[in-house]
Amino acid sequence: MRRWTLSAGTALLAAALLAAGCSSSSKSTGQAATTVAAPSTTASAGASTTVAAATSTVWLCKPGLTPNPCLNSLATTKVTADGTRTVVTPTPMPATNPKIDCFYVYPTVSEQKTKVANLHIDPAEISVANAQASRFSQTCRVFAPMYRQGTLVAIGGGGTGKSNGNVGFTDVETAWNDYLQHDNHGRGVVLIGHSQGAFVLTALIKKDIDNNPTERKLLVSALLLGGNVMVPQGKDVGGSFQHVPACRTTTQTGCVVAYSSFLEEPPAASLFGKGAGGMQVLCVNPAAPAGGSAPLDSFYPTRASLLGGGLKGSTGITTPWVELPEMVTGECKTSGNSTWLQVTPTAGTPAGAPYLTEPLGPTWGLHLVDVNVAYGNLVSMVRQQSGAYHP
Repeated sequence: MRRWTLSAGTALLAAALLAAGCSSSSKSTGQAATTVAAPSTTASAGASTTVAAATSTVWLCKPGLTPNPCLNSLATTKVTADGTRTVVTPTPMPATNPKIDCFYVYPTVSEQKTKVANLHIDPAEISVANAQASRFSQTCRVFAPMYRQGTLVAIGGGGTGKSNGNVGFTDVETAWNDYLQHDNHGRGVVLIGHSQGAFVLTALIKKDIDNNPTERKLLVSALLLGGNVMVPQGKDVGGSFQHVPACRTTTQTGCVVAYSSFLEEPPAASLFGKGAGGMQVLCVNPAAPAGGSAPLDSFYPTRASLLGGGLKGSTGITTPWVELPEMVTGECKTSGNSTWLQVTPTAGTPAGAPYLTEPLGPTWGLHLVDVNVAYGNLVSMVRQQSGAYHP
């Protein structure tokens, strides 16, 4: 039986995706990285110098920005369980006059050689924005700031320069306030983050949104994936956030979707999905937010990328995307102090049909593809929330 699997990229990348999370207006044309005083360290020089303060926002994605990795082609080959292939191209793309915006913060991908990345837009950020954010442009205007994240090399204890604390959060907070001041105009917003990006957005909601009724009113939803949003056991609110509950319907707004995906119960050594002290990690299945099992609509880039390296076995597929509808189901599970999104290959899937593995082992689960494994469900949910949102 030919197995289609997702290659792992690098183990260092996977470690960075989690570990780095633990720890004025901008011009929107041309190369956005020129709008700030960039750190004096560079990706190639490896000099040990202090990270400079940002003076304005560098936008990776923003309406009117060229190039814009959040507006790439969404042409997709849909592969059903019986092997049938159909090419689908969403139109219009991007959405015409969308009602809401999306504010996306990417996971750890920087390959720079310093402990903290500068604000230069490198191929890694372009790739991940395409892989995780571009499909949301069917439902919203996508804004994505660059931020001085902890780099891949820093996770292994290497890298030059200083760690510099929370400069990444500061950059995202600055971008959020920039967006509110110059671009929001009272529009609803979906916050989207994975791993380090989810950790940063969780901190932003805690500090700036949760206790601020004016900003909280703008929140359509927050998709915080692979980031360990905490709630009291059996509750939907009261841990990480005091006023932002879990989403329990696809039309509920002002709420959060969070999960970490696994093919089996996370082992004791896993840093995902583990609660303690009367708290558990929140799990909301975007395919069935009220609970239970439901098919997941998975979308993966066919081009090799840091988050998975493309699909092996996708011979003959020439579109930038492949959709695998209903090849797996998802269900939030709880066992002991673990809560996770259980991803299970659909019973009766014929030989040769695609399915997932955990290339980095059960400790990491499907962390690399937390977004992609339920991408279609997430986009659909945002579309329904947009229709239900009223300022």
